[in-house]
Amino acid sequence: MKLLLKFDFTKVCNAVLKQKLQAHQLKFRQTAFGEIELIDKASEEQLKVFYDDINSFGIEVIEDPKKIVIQKIKDVIVDMVFNERDIQVKTSVYLAEQLEENYNYLSNLFSEVTYTSIENFIILQKIEYTKILLTSEELSLTEIAFKLSYSSVAHLSKQFKNTTGITPSAFQRIIAKRKQIN
Repeated sequence: MKLLLKFDFTKVCNAVLKQKLQAHQLKFRQTAFGEIELIDKASEEQLKVFYDDINSFGIEVIEDPKKIVIQKIKDVIVDMVFNERDIQVKTSVYLAEQLEENYNYLSNLFSEVTYTSIENFIILQKIEYTKILLTSEELSLTEIAFKLSYSSVAHLSKQFKNTTGITPSAFQRIIAKRKQIN
């Protein structure tokens, strides 16, 4: 039997993190998505065991200041795309406001560290979300394009093909064939 699952990555990450912090008896306060503050001092050994434990879930503690900013940029973008934030301003303005930094600084740092642009990362996230929405079969491509603020279905289709190498309809056919096989 095959089950099709839909994930809310934010909820999953928060639940795992909360469970692991409690299991290691670390009192904490979440200050932002992907950011916690330990209330009581923890020993080096206690932290090491905790870090190893959360690492098995793909969660790691970032200590490099540049990487911290990059992760915050990624978190804001993922939240913006996957949680369908209705942003009334340009993405650059939104990022600058959310991170309280100059957008040029954020953009240059992101490109320097990741070797890609913020704009490209946003496109990649939108395409990943499009795949999830196409797989669920609940929305048409037109509805998905509107939901993700594309100017047209053609624009979404072009970005989808440029990113994945196939059209959205070809992707849907592949998914349909896989479902028939299983």
